[in-house]
Amino acid sequence: VKKGLADPKRLGLGGRRYGGILTDYTIATDQRFKAAISGAGAANQISMYGGDEYVLQYDHELGPPWRSSDLWLKLSYPFFHADRIHTPTLFLGGTRDFNVPIIGSEQMYQALRNLDVPTQLVVYPGQYHLFTRPSYIHDRLQRYLAWFDKYVKNPT
Repeated sequence: VKKGLADPKRLGLGGRRYGGILTDYTIATDQRFKAAISGAGAANQISMYGGDEYVLQYDHELGPPWRSSDLWLKLSYPFFHADRIHTPTLFLGGTRDFNVPIIGSEQMYQALRNLDVPTQLVVYPGQYHLFTRPSYIHDRLQRYLAWFDKYVKNPT
């Protein structure tokens, strides 16, 4: 933006996996984005404990939530500060994603819906962390374009 490469009135962001987690965090802390896309993200890390394949890693690196509650709350910042989010956000994920279960996207979708923030949740049946079905990959990419067209390229 400072170099004039991007229009500050038409900024969008998005990511999948850790990029989805970072997208959730960014829209909870920065209001300048007109649209966001969060794929396979998790904004409420506390609720992910024991529900994904990383429980041993969490225990080793973070400690369990009951011993490190301040850290777990910090990592769950987007969910517990969803009332600060005003960015229209598209959430996507697969029903068989064991790396980042779809519950993370479902929770953020419900929070934003409750707050009347434009949002949409797309759940792809039978898909894991990485999508393998060509029609779903195509659908996901088409949805990215449509979301950014609606809120960034041609805002109403």
